[in-house]
Amino acid sequence: MTLAMSWDEWTNQDAVGLADLVRAGQVTAAELAAQAAAGIAKTNPALSAVVEVFDDVVADPLKDGMDPGGTFAGVPYLMKDLGPTLKGRLQEMGSLLMRGNRAPADSYLAGRIRQAGLNIIGRTTTPEFGVCSSAENPAVYVTRNPWDLDYTTCGSSAGTGAMVAAGALPISHATDGGGSIRIPAGVNGNIGLKVSRGVFSIAPGLSDLSGLVSIQGCHTRTIRDTAAFVDACRGGAPGEFMPFWTPTKPYTDLIKTDPARLRIALSHEWGDYRATPHLVAELERVGRFLEDLGHDVDWALPAIDFRAAFAAQTTCYISNFAQTIANLLIQLGLDHPPADLIEPINIKIWEAGLHTSYSERAKMQAVFNTTSRGFGAFFEDWDIILTPITALPTPRIGTTEYLTTSDNPSVLDWFGNLWRNFAYTPLSNLCGIPAISLPMATQENGLPLGIQAQARQANDGLLLQLAAQIERAISGKWNAGRRPGVHVTN
Repeated sequence: MTLAMSWDEWTNQDAVGLADLVRAGQVTAAELAAQAAAGIAKTNPALSAVVEVFDDVVADPLKDGMDPGGTFAGVPYLMKDLGPTLKGRLQEMGSLLMRGNRAPADSYLAGRIRQAGLNIIGRTTTPEFGVCSSAENPAVYVTRNPWDLDYTTCGSSAGTGAMVAAGALPISHATDGGGSIRIPAGVNGNIGLKVSRGVFSIAPGLSDLSGLVSIQGCHTRTIRDTAAFVDACRGGAPGEFMPFWTPTKPYTDLIKTDPARLRIALSHEWGDYRATPHLVAELERVGRFLEDLGHDVDWALPAIDFRAAFAAQTTCYISNFAQTIANLLIQLGLDHPPADLIEPINIKIWEAGLHTSYSERAKMQAVFNTTSRGFGAFFEDWDIILTPITALPTPRIGTTEYLTTSDNPSVLDWFGNLWRNFAYTPLSNLCGIPAISLPMATQENGLPLGIQAQARQANDGLLLQLAAQIERAISGKWNAGRRPGVHVTN
């Protein structure tokens, strides 16, 4: 098969650039889909990041209702196998239990994505129900990091992280209930924005009120792609509880100018959790870089009870995931999770959370409130707080303590292991504030390290504006211009 462009040409374009080529008549949406499918075929054998390619939509990008007049003009897009549903397509959620499960209808956001001109050509991997930090159950698949195949991509947007990093396509779907957009973006060298509450819909199955911590989004390699995605796909469905808001200026316009001088806090000491010295040194280096851009940078921390916040977050996850599993069991006519089809920790989460009391949820929500107020007060004095994306280096494949295949007898101890590594991302979900992972640093093992920036509620635009300023300052060379070993150009 003859491709529309060389792999160097392909990876030098972002999604907005590819859309411009389509509008100029230099390439068609079908040619873009064929190129992305070829990129997946080239990299996926090593990475196990894509579950399925929709060959019918590769052949005919208009088949499922994609709007070629949308912002992205037919640019190919992969959907994480969790979250928004696609009518008639498989959604198996990384679980043996859900093999063969087909969605009866499109989610609202799936429609928005298609209206934006994104051509959904397949599904990417996720850990079972998106619960743990790595898509790594040999009975399902083991997704590997394109920078070093001995390491995980983290999760839960595992396959998306690998495919965007490997250059198969410039933009792909991700979700984030506690860091699942930002963490894999951080360890795969991509850009990952978790928006504020009230931006992307999770209708009709959930709302921001019932979903509470879960956010939709994408991975990209340029800030303008992220900005264009948010502009094109934001908004609530009819009947949403949460008020959906729109900024005064589209982000694609906002990012063209630098932000004013910002007050930027650095932190890595979040309650009981600390980053390794190397990761702290990388954070400090980025802080000096931002000082050179003209911003005021110092160490500071919100005055909150971190221990209580993480305990509340744990209660939220256990009760939410238990309900998710319970709902799936009802659909399947089962009264208990089958041990041969659901991973051990997820069964323990179901057992622990099934009888969460109203008073426990009320206590959890009270801590959500005081934590959100604490961050709110902090952002009266500071514009942004920066952390490393993780506290510890990326785990190697086979590190079971983070996996839902773990034999840990204690659910609370298992979550404690997660927080020790992934401490810096979940509280922005709890508070509903925006956060972005930017590929600005490197781990000691050579893998990328994202630097996370968080801002006050609805200040998503400021994060993108700062990120765009950084991108211009480094001439677009995220990851210091490096590419992973598994890449379409190799």
